[in-house]
Amino acid sequence: MPNTKSAKKRLRQNVDRRGVNRAQRSEMRGQLRRVREAVAAGEIDRAESEYRVAAKRLDRAGATRLIHPNTAARLKSRLQRLIKSAKAA
Repeated sequence: MPNTKSAKKRLRQNVDRRGVNRAQRSEMRGQLRRVREAVAAGEIDRAESEYRVAAKRLDRAGATRLIHPNTAARLKSRLQRLIKSAKAA
């Protein structure tokens, strides 16, 4: 347990931020899942609209360092490739 006043404040901030980060990460992962499910179901139009939301969430997560920016770019690229290959098939 923290002893100093500043350490107590830091603990409060960490708890609040962890909650925000967990919520954002969960929403991001859920959105990625929705894109993959739409592609698997063959619903390309829905997959593309879900991808737009997913890309926004990934960009935001990368900008706030929730995930590494390169990881966000890699995930976006993989989703695009998945949609493109589903379109071609």
